[in-house]
Amino acid sequence: MAFVSKDLSVLAYANGFTLWHYTTPDAATAVDGSGYFNGASDMLRVGDMVLANAGGGAGVLVIASNAGGTVDATNLTAFGTTNSD
Repeated sequence: MAFVSKDLSVLAYANGFTLWHYTTPDAATAVDGSGYFNGASDMLRVGDMVLANAGGGAGVLVIASNAGGTVDATNLTAFGTTNSD
């Protein structure tokens, strides 16, 4: 699949930083790939964080670069990977 703008939402904004939420059935390896978020290049800034529900998992991405309309996010750092109960 591809980036869907309606699935990207602002959770908080302060001091030039934005915390986003994005949900998609796409795999995390697709979502954190360079170019996936190009459709939002006018909104995303380097250092912004994206809480993501991707491919059945959840985690955080950080916008690593955004130049010339090409957005690259860091690899997804997963949340809740261990549940010992």
